[in-house]
Amino acid sequence: MAFTAKDVQKLREMTGVGMMDCKKALTETDGDMDKAVAFLREKGLAAAQKKAGRIAAEGIVAAVTEGAASAVVEVNAETDFVAKNDSFVSFAADVAKIVADKNPADLDALMGLPYPGSDMTVLQMQQEKIMVIGENIQIRRFERYETGVTVPYVHMGGRIGVLVNMEVSAGLETNEKVIELGKDLAMQIAAMRPMYLDSTSVDPTVVEAERQIQLAKAVEENKAKDLPDDKAEAIAENMVKGRMNKFFEEVCLVNQPFVKESKVTVEKHVANLAKELGGTIAIKAFTRFERGEGIEKEETDFAAEVAGMVK
Repeated sequence: MAFTAKDVQKLREMTGVGMMDCKKALTETDGDMDKAVAFLREKGLAAAQKKAGRIAAEGIVAAVTEGAASAVVEVNAETDFVAKNDSFVSFAADVAKIVADKNPADLDALMGLPYPGSDMTVLQMQQEKIMVIGENIQIRRFERYETGVTVPYVHMGGRIGVLVNMEVSAGLETNEKVIELGKDLAMQIAAMRPMYLDSTSVDPTVVEAERQIQLAKAVEENKAKDLPDDKAEAIAENMVKGRMNKFFEEVCLVNQPFVKESKVTVEKHVANLAKELGGTIAIKAFTRFERGEGIEKEETDFAAEVAGMVK
C-alpha cells in the first residue's frame, strides 16, 4: 500500500515520533497506519530496553491533589534539559494524577494501569516517551495520602516535592489557616529536610547509635579538662541529654523551630493555631522527595569527551 507525505505527517502527529522514523514505519508496514503505530511502539520497547541501563538521576517531582487523595511522584530522566521538556513534565503530572486517582499498590501495579486519553498502559506510555525524547525515563517512586487534610507542595520547579498530611477536627478541613499551615510546613520540610515526624518515629537503633557517639565525644572533652575518668563519665551523661535534644531538634519535624516564628517549635505552633481555631490539628505524616537523591550519578570529563570528538 502506497503512502504520501500527508500520511507521514499524520503518523507523526499521532505518535510524536520524528519524520524519518514515521516514514520508515510506514515503509515497513506497506502504508498501514495502525500497523505503523504498532511498529513504532515495538521500536519504543526496544529503545526502552536499550536505554534502561543508562543512569537517570535528573527529572522532576510532581505533587497533585485529585478529589480526596494527594500524591507525589518522582520521574527521572538522564539530563536536566529533558526534565524541562513540556512532554516530560506533562507525563510526570499525569502519573501523579493516576497514583492519586487509582491508588496502585506498588510500582508494578502502577505500570499496568491505563494511561488517560490513550489505549496504552503507563508502562507503554513511558516506553513511547523514551522513544520520542531519546533518553532513559524511569518512574522511581511515589507516595499517596487519602485521609485527613493533605497539602502538596513543589519547590524549585520540581526539584523537591512534599506532601503534608494532617488530621483535623470537623469543620477545619477547608479552613484557610489550616491550608496555610500545611503550605508553611511543606516549605519547612523542603528547606530543613527533617527525617522523622517526632522522636517516637526515630528507629531506636539510630537513637542509641547517636547517643553513643555523643557520649564518647563528651567523655573525651571532659578528659581533656583533666577530670578523673569517673567524673568525666558522670558529667558526660548529663551533657548527652542536652545533645540528644539538639539531635531530635535537627531530625524531627515537630521539634524543629517553626520557620516563620523561630522562638516556638513546630509542635507548639500547631497547638497554638488549633487553640485559636477552637479545634484540633495533628500532623500525621509527611513525604519529601528530592529528585535524584541516592542515585549515584555518572561522572564525565567534558573536556576529554570534546577532545575525543575532534580527533
